[in-house]
Amino acid sequence: MYAYLLEYGNLLLRWLHVIAAVAWIGESIYFVMLDNGLKPPKGEESKKRGVFGEMWAVHGGGFYHNQKYLTNPAELPDDLHWSFWKSYTTWLSGFFLFALLYLTKPEFYLVNPNSPWEWAAQMTGTQANVMAIAFLVLGWVVYNGLCRLISPNMNRDGLLSVAVAIMMVVVAYLSAHIFSGRAAFLLTGAVMATSMSANVFFWIIPGQRRMVKALKAGQAPNPLDGKRGKQRSVHNTYFTLPVLLLMLSNHYSFTYNNPNAWIIMVLFIFAGALIRQYFVLMHAGIKKPAYPAAGVVLLLIVGYLAAPANLKGEVATAPAAGDSAQTVNVARIQEIMDARCVQCHAVKPNADFGFTAAPAGMLLDTIDNTVLHAEQVKTVVHSMYMPLGNMTKMTDEERADIAAWSGKRD
Repeated sequence: MYAYLLEYGNLLLRWLHVIAAVAWIGESIYFVMLDNGLKPPKGEESKKRGVFGEMWAVHGGGFYHNQKYLTNPAELPDDLHWSFWKSYTTWLSGFFLFALLYLTKPEFYLVNPNSPWEWAAQMTGTQANVMAIAFLVLGWVVYNGLCRLISPNMNRDGLLSVAVAIMMVVVAYLSAHIFSGRAAFLLTGAVMATSMSANVFFWIIPGQRRMVKALKAGQAPNPLDGKRGKQRSVHNTYFTLPVLLLMLSNHYSFTYNNPNAWIIMVLFIFAGALIRQYFVLMHAGIKKPAYPAAGVVLLLIVGYLAAPANLKGEVATAPAAGDSAQTVNVARIQEIMDARCVQCHAVKPNADFGFTAAPAGMLLDTIDNTVLHAEQVKTVVHSMYMPLGNMTKMTDEERADIAAWSGKRD
């Protein structure tokens, strides 16, 4: 019952997280498009009222006339539209989802027993949980510190962008060496997502509230509030696509179970930012196809780095196991599945492993099922991703046998 409730809760939280994220990202992209697409007002009345820019649009059977003020508007209604609940809901649902899956079973999902750093490979589950939370907190602290140190008055944002890019390279490198592959991708994306939501909570919304308060009091708002909010909002814009790609990629083991995992993460981040830059400029009427082209080149490099060795013309090397037979019969493979894999990949998984149904619907409890999923089995076993955390103690000899297997019935 506990395992079922955990899995059902996971489903509902994931649904909420996706809904909130779609709403937040959609609104963010819309306002960037609106801000960059503003045109100088044509009407004399609009100019007199201090309108900075305007946009006419048609959508859903009606016409919309958006106007932006940089100075005091003639009137400020009480029912202002605020953009914050989507951000907070996205982060909170994402964190609870992370806690429900990763923090409840850190030995499975966080600990990296193959880390080249001995202290990381030998972390306990509790230590891994503390390290993961610290990773998110320190990510925000360092990012926020860079913003305040390098460009406090928003006059050195170019240099700040370079510093943040370097920071993300370091984050990707550290996460890939401390945590298991899937968790590393998730946590790198979560560092960016946490910074995005913290930007809203600590800077953008408080600054907007101060501006509204000043306007209602008949005072001039502090221009730094608007500039700072714009700075952090721009950062959020460029984080968006990389975060989405990192979150999605943790469902594809060929990306994170790879000796080049941290490089793949970095290329994903830069590719997403480059592609986003094209659309940001396009909304302002500037088309620079070199940006998405560069992003596609980076993604092609990822495709090469993440590809299995046999697709790159390399000889795949399984873990050493002496002179493993060149041909391993399927009966031997099924013995390994029965000993190491059916605890989860069965019609009724062992409840101690936290599943109520076979992960990804992959059954390995019969020879027919094992042959059906032969390529997936060979890939995830060779990459050391499975068994999760090697909780069932699969040996190097067994991995070598699976690598030597043809993937077919004898």
